[in-house]
Amino acid sequence: MQGKTVNLETQPPVFVTGATGYIGGRLVPRLLQSGYRVRCLARDPRKLESRSWTGHPGVEIVSGDVGDVDRLTEAMRGCGAAYYLVHSMIAAGASYAARDRELAGNFAAAAAAAACPRILYLGGLGETGAGLSEHLDSRREVEEALAEGPVPVTVLRAAMIIGSGSASFEILRYLVERLPIMITPRWVSTECQPIGVRNVLHYLVEALETPETAGRTLDIGGPEIVTYLQLMQIYAEAAGLRQRIIVPVPVLTPRLSSLWIHLVTPLDSHIARPLAEGLRNRVVCRDDAAARLMPQELLSTRQAIDAALGMDHPETFWSDAGTIPGDPDWAGGTSYVHREETEVDAPPAEAFRAVVRIGGKNGWYGVDSLWRLRGWIDQLLGGPGLRRGRRDADSVRYGDALDFWRVTGIEEGRSLKLRAEMIVPGEAILEFEIELDEADSDQSRLVQTARFLPRGLLGILYWYAVMPLHGVVFRRMLQGIRRAAERGAEESQEAQTPAAAPGVER
Repeated sequence: MQGKTVNLETQPPVFVTGATGYIGGRLVPRLLQSGYRVRCLARDPRKLESRSWTGHPGVEIVSGDVGDVDRLTEAMRGCGAAYYLVHSMIAAGASYAARDRELAGNFAAAAAAAACPRILYLGGLGETGAGLSEHLDSRREVEEALAEGPVPVTVLRAAMIIGSGSASFEILRYLVERLPIMITPRWVSTECQPIGVRNVLHYLVEALETPETAGRTLDIGGPEIVTYLQLMQIYAEAAGLRQRIIVPVPVLTPRLSSLWIHLVTPLDSHIARPLAEGLRNRVVCRDDAAARLMPQELLSTRQAIDAALGMDHPETFWSDAGTIPGDPDWAGGTSYVHREETEVDAPPAEAFRAVVRIGGKNGWYGVDSLWRLRGWIDQLLGGPGLRRGRRDADSVRYGDALDFWRVTGIEEGRSLKLRAEMIVPGEAILEFEIELDEADSDQSRLVQTARFLPRGLLGILYWYAVMPLHGVVFRRMLQGIRRAAERGAEESQEAQTPAAAPGVER
C-alpha cells in the first residue's frame, strides 16, 4: 500500500473501532494513505488477518471489547484520536438500544481515562424531535452518551450510504433488479440525501485535520435531495433496466416491509426492520457546514450508483461485521457426525482452491437444487438463506459469509471450517481437510466432516430427518470438489507445458 511516509517513532496512533465492519474496514487504509498510524480494536483479530492493509508498518491490532472499560482504556492510551464505529444493526427488542448506549458510555469513559483528545462518530441523519424511528433514535442516544464525557466529539450524520456492499445499497440493488413492479409503503415518497461511500470516507479523514470540526455535529450528504421512488428509478437507469412500476399503498407497516425486504434481498428481517423503519423519516442535511469546512467533489446520486455497480470485488461487505461465536462444546452432549473422504488426483493446493470456491454463484458442487430448497426454507423461517452469497468468487478469509455458513477457521492449503448460520435446532459445523499423499506429491486426500450438536429433542429429530439426504448431498459435493480440483490440475499442467514448434512432434 502506498501513502505518506509514516513516522512510527513520534506520531500518536489513531484508534479505530469497527475495523471489521463496512465503513471501518475502508477507513483504515485511507488513514494510512493520509500518513496516520492506526491502532485497531477487534474482538477477534483473526477477522483482520487477511485484509490487505494489516501488514502495513503503521498498523497495530489489539484484542479487546468495547464492553470492557479497563481494557479499552489501556488499548486507547497514547492515541491522538478515536473513531467510534460500533453499533448494532439487529433491532431485537429494546435491549439493543440500551446496549448501544451502554457501550458508547464505556467508550467516552475510556477516552477520558486514556487522555485521548478527540472522538469521531458516524451517525445517522433524521429530523430531530418526536417521530424518529427507534433505530435513528438509538443513534441519537449514542451521540449523547459519547458527549457526556469531557472529550470533544465530532459527529458526522449521514443518510443512505451508496457503495457496493453497504446494507442499504444492497436492499436498493435487489429490490430494483428483482422486482419490475413494486407495491411499496408510503415511505417511497420520503425525501433523502444519499451520499457516496468515498465522500463519507473523505469526511471521516478530513475531520481529523480540520480543528473546527471538534465538538460539532455535522450533517453530510450528496449534492441532491431525492425521494426513494426517484432513487429506485435512477438505479434502474444506471443498471440498464426499464423504469420500475411502483405503487405506494398506505397499509404496509415497517414490520411487513422488513419481512418483504427479507424475502427479496440478502438481509434477514432483524437487520431489515430498523432500516425499513428509518425510511419513514426525512433524512436531509440541515446545512452545508460540512461541505464548507471539508470541501470535496460530491458524487451525484447517479455517479455514486455507477461507482458502486462498477465495483466487482468490494473492499468490505455489510455481512463482514458481527461476532463469530466459538465452536460448540462437543463434549457437552451427544453430537452426530457424517464423514466422507476421497482420493484426489491433484496436489493439495488444487484441492484447497476448489474447496474455498464453494457457495455463492459457484454453487455447492452437486445437487444444487437441494441446497436452494434448504435456502428457501431457511429464508421463510427468518434465516439468511443462500442470498448473501460470498464476498469474492475465488478466495475466502476468516469471518466471511458463504451463503448461510460463516468461515470460522481457515488454514491455507490445508483446511476450511464453516459454522452454520441457518435456522436449525442445534449447532452445525462443516469442515474440509486436505492431506498430502506422502507417496506422491501430485495426489491428495480430501476429508469432509459434518458435525451436529442437537438442541433438545427437536434437534435429534431434525438430524434423523435429514440424515438420508446427507449421503446424497455431501457425497455429491465431495465428488464435485474432486473433479474441480483435478480439472484445475490438468489446466495448470497444460499451461506449463511448452507449445511444440511447427512441424515438430511432442
